Amino acid sequence: MLLTIDVGNTQTVLGLFDGVQLVHHWRIATNAERTSDELALLVSELLRLRGIEFHPEELGIAISSVVPRLTAALREMTDEWFGVKAVVLEPGTRTGMPILYDNPKEVGADRIANSVGAYDLYGGPCICVDFGTATTFDAISERGEYLGGAIIPGIEISLDALFGRAAALRRVELVEPRNVIGKNTVESMQSGAVYGFTAQVDGLCERIRRELGEATVVATGGLAGLITPLSSTIDHHEPWITLIGLRIIWERNQ
Repeated sequence: MLLTIDVGNTQTVLGLFDGVQLVHHWRIATNAERTSDELALLVSELLRLRGIEFHPEELGIAISSVVPRLTAALREMTDEWFGVKAVVLEPGTRTGMPILYDNPKEVGADRIANSVGAYDLYGGPCICVDFGTATTFDAISERGEYLGGAIIPGIEISLDALFGRAAALRRVELVEPRNVIGKNTVESMQSGAVYGFTAQVDGLCERIRRELGEATVVATGGLAGLITPLSSTIDHHEPWITLIGLRIIWERNQ
């Protein structure tokens, strides 16, 4: 079995694969203060809640992380508690995907995992849009090369900035409103957030396609399920594409 761990700035997603099949997944808050011991307890309890008993020699672990402190803690956790040498996605890790970035070391591990997963599922050219703390756009060529992309503030942190600077506005639930023309403040904010960010995503994807050519657009991340049905450019919603990419990268490093 393979345990995949994707550490984002806001949330951490874990997935358990049996072969190529994702059999279980979990989503928890990212806490950079957690120690390796706390992480080991958390992971082992999540597995036990699913009734999963494992032997270290039967378990592989693959990690992508954009939080350096947790990357170090996860390395220590896998070494000390699981007795497993984890595959950590970082410069030097075999991904099977050429990185055509000015400085390949600058590309976030999650963006590489997303791109590997998207290309494996849909081929190229393709665009992977990840709705996380930041919304990222990654372009992959027909030959499976990582070309680069775009980064914009994520939906939730953009709204946090609005609430923090506008005294008369309060937090609202992120759901599709009844109309684009809101009839009250809550609906107006929901319209701006949901339809406004959808238009932003569609606009960027269309501009990327002008440079890349006709491409499949794949969406992932926490809010992808909200935006995808409203988008005119997103073709597929794959919530676990980062974990799929990590599985493929783990296999390529065996």
